[in-house]
Amino acid sequence: MNKQLQRRDALAALAALAVAPLARAQAKPLDKFTVAGWSKPITEVTPLLVDEDKGFYKAQGLALDYVPGAGSADAIRNVLAGQADVAFSDAVTFLAAVDKGEKLRAIYDIYPQNVFNVVALKSSGITKPSDLKGKKVGVYSLASGTRQNLQVLLHQAGLAEGDVQVQVTGVLNFAPLLQGQVDATAATDTGLAVGRRRGLGEVNVIEVGKYLPSSSDLFVVREDVYQQKKALLARFLLAYRNAAAWMIAKPEEAAQLATKRAIDGSDPAVNLEIIKLRNASSVSDLTRKQGLGTIDIASLQKAADAYRQLGMLQKAVDVKQVVATDLLSGL
Repeated sequence: MNKQLQRRDALAALAALAVAPLARAQAKPLDKFTVAGWSKPITEVTPLLVDEDKGFYKAQGLALDYVPGAGSADAIRNVLAGQADVAFSDAVTFLAAVDKGEKLRAIYDIYPQNVFNVVALKSSGITKPSDLKGKKVGVYSLASGTRQNLQVLLHQAGLAEGDVQVQVTGVLNFAPLLQGQVDATAATDTGLAVGRRRGLGEVNVIEVGKYLPSSSDLFVVREDVYQQKKALLARFLLAYRNAAAWMIAKPEEAAQLATKRAIDGSDPAVNLEIIKLRNASSVSDLTRKQGLGTIDIASLQKAADAYRQLGMLQKAVDVKQVVATDLLSGL
């Protein structure tokens, strides 16, 4: 009997030794990773909000944190100040920062489709960019992509920002338009969808993508972070790509989770509409061939050249020098 007990104890000890490395691996602390957003934690950034439920980032050994902002310029500032690892930034703000001498890299194309527009009530008679001359036009913030893309539209009509009265109306806010405080407002496709559900009524929509089809948003990092933390960044991109793919495959589940994770997510039907729009903007012919997040360098170069012509950039930007594609190559 004693020998049997001894043999059982020995087997138990061996089993414990075999499990110990796994337990140590499971107990390894997660690496903190911070995303600087352009917005508060809203439904359209659901892939960054549901790790407690889905564990995409934990699976890559990351403890994800989200720092809100009021426009892409806030996101870029937070990255430059070392408050975040990666910025969720529109393309214009990223290129403008590079133009000013900031050492930055774009590493992932979040939305290869242009999602910006300018919206006016049917009664306004505003149907094309030239109609905006002398009008009051709302933007989310002076640091947001709505402002820069408004400038793109104005340029199509030979106008400058000074030819309109720009007013800050806040994110997803069409109340000033309905109340007559502005004649038109710059927005995104998701902002328009929410506005329509809230009784916006019949409107004219001028889509920026018809004038400049290009990426709306990118993940951007400091050059030194790109050079020194490639493995960490690759883990984040893999996690985000998996989260984005999940939202595309299961939009209904994402819409339900957004009800408890997004500050604007109380209505799952609205969430689903927003999520479907974001899913559509996350794919392109290029990403269908090469995977989510693939940056279309040629398209981004055309956008950079257009921004230079607009006077939004003071010098030419060679996009190939400020884009990194190697982090996605092994995913």
